[in-house]
Amino acid sequence: MKKKLVVLSGAGISAESGVKTFRDSNGLWENHRIEDVASFEGFEKNPQMVLDFYNARRKQLLEVKPNAAHLILAELEAFFDVEIITQNVDDLHERAGSSKVTHLHGELLKVRPLNSETEIFHWEKDLNVGDCDANGVQLRPHIVWFGEIVPEMDKAIALAGAAELFLIIGTSMQVYPAAGLIDYVPANCEIFVIDPNLENSYAKYENFFKTSATEGVKILRELLMRKYLKS
Repeated sequence: MKKKLVVLSGAGISAESGVKTFRDSNGLWENHRIEDVASFEGFEKNPQMVLDFYNARRKQLLEVKPNAAHLILAELEAFFDVEIITQNVDDLHERAGSSKVTHLHGELLKVRPLNSETEIFHWEKDLNVGDCDANGVQLRPHIVWFGEIVPEMDKAIALAGAAELFLIIGTSMQVYPAAGLIDYVPANCEIFVIDPNLENSYAKYENFFKTSATEGVKILRELLMRKYLKS
């Protein structure tokens, strides 16, 4: 039986594909306060500005491709039961071939009516004020905004609790509730960390790779193959 490898991925893995990180070092995104474009209050105040913010991100996403880190994680499905929990709203894990991906913060290429959390549509073009569902309800990005519940959190907690191997990659571990998933990982689970900026308080020294996502995953692949797939 394949060992269950649960991956918690963040912006660092997508940044190497050219996806802009959600929050710049100055706390702004393209000169917008994050709260103005990532909250329902911001949407109510200036809906088209918020939609344009996501239109720009959606357009950029369609111009980039998965990188080696995404591809190797997908390839590991041949040897491990890989479950990816991502804080990213892009679809690069899926495009790389990963078959089991849980999006904690929503998905950029999906939209939903303002009055529903479950009626979800695939969407690749611009979304504007006046774009509605069949009942005339305005559509919004399928993104978890500040102050909103994280619908997939219970599923993610269950996955973390069932992990035999747990990988933290490209995340600051400062965004909650996602960062709290580490608290649900079983005591006997082996933890790995790949991040050039994160201070290690999670994994054994030999399982902590202070590298880029792509370089770290290459090292991890060799380590996992050697340790768990010996003939």
